[in-house]
Amino acid sequence: MAERRRRKQPENYFDYSLLFIVLFLLGFGLVMIYSTSSYEANMQGHSSTFYLRKQVMATIIGLAAMIVVANIPYHFWERFATLAYFGSGAMVLMVLIPGLQYSANGATRWIRIGGLTLQPAEVAKLGMILFLASLVCRMGRGIRTTKGFFTVLLIPMPICLMIWRITNNMSSAIIVFGIAALMLFVASPEYKKFIIIGAGGLAAVAALVFFISQAASSEGMGFRSERILAWLDPEAYANGKGFQTLQALYAIGSGGILGKGLGQSMQKLGFLPEAQNDMIFSIICEELGLFGAIAVILMFLLLIWRFMVIANNASDLFGALLVVGVMGHIAIQVILNIAVVTNTIPNTGISLPFISYGGSAVLFLLIEIGLVLSVAKGIRLKDL
Repeated sequence: MAERRRRKQPENYFDYSLLFIVLFLLGFGLVMIYSTSSYEANMQGHSSTFYLRKQVMATIIGLAAMIVVANIPYHFWERFATLAYFGSGAMVLMVLIPGLQYSANGATRWIRIGGLTLQPAEVAKLGMILFLASLVCRMGRGIRTTKGFFTVLLIPMPICLMIWRITNNMSSAIIVFGIAALMLFVASPEYKKFIIIGAGGLAAVAALVFFISQAASSEGMGFRSERILAWLDPEAYANGKGFQTLQALYAIGSGGILGKGLGQSMQKLGFLPEAQNDMIFSIICEELGLFGAIAVILMFLLLIWRFMVIANNASDLFGALLVVGVMGHIAIQVILNIAVVTNTIPNTGISLPFISYGGSAVLFLLIEIGLVLSVAKGIRLKDL
């Protein structure tokens, strides 16, 4: 009798599939970072493993943080939701402080504390997920009202504007707003409002692109306007804003079906700027071909599927929204990165999650994965 009672007790769930996919992407990313960055590191006077060693260190710290977060009940973080929102905003403002700000490749988007460099935009993504999950749960049915709907939609705007204007990082601002929009979409049954807002946004973007394309020249325009013109006709801007896009397209086209072979890329030899960062997917296409590119996309699709499974079976709304926020962050970033590399949208700096070089990005992505694993552990399984 005691044995039967023990057998019927609910068991904790752990998503080993999710963990395997994340570890695979991390391992694959390290291989590709070494393959992509070794030449540039040598040209800068460093060891060929310079970028690899820095990424390995960030990955180890991130994995340790993931394990710690995964073993803490996710409701523990709910009490810090408001602090996460205002704290991430304060970190973005710290980029303005001369003693803390850190610049690289002509952009000032980081802060340096001691020997550590941190990108506040990555903190803001995690902070927004925590705050909106908590806020939606507190609002309850109030989110169905027009006031509640637009309150949640406008909450991320101050952070997005600070990221855009202070760090000059529009791509991260778009991702933060996209996370908020997806979480609101899942929590709210008012799909008609999303259709109207989405149609209005697309019409505004189309009108802007049309206006810029009709301009006689790009003189006097901002660099983002030049990027749109380079997107429409990259060959006309081959020596300027279209250079990186063209080199990425050359890499993709030369890879063929099976690729040139791991480590055999030509575009990474000084032709493609920032190959180990935003454009690493083009090197994957060149070295591993269409086969490798599809395999990477399939792994991300599997990762998103695991997020959906966990969100659908989460024990409460707060846990489900945390998972939806993380899913939105990764899905939006993957879609935008591949769209930029293939010239589907104008070029903007967006890294490929778990694969592109970047310590702050991989650290906070792994913390988010820890939150998802914590939610998954809250799922109870019962013997039927």
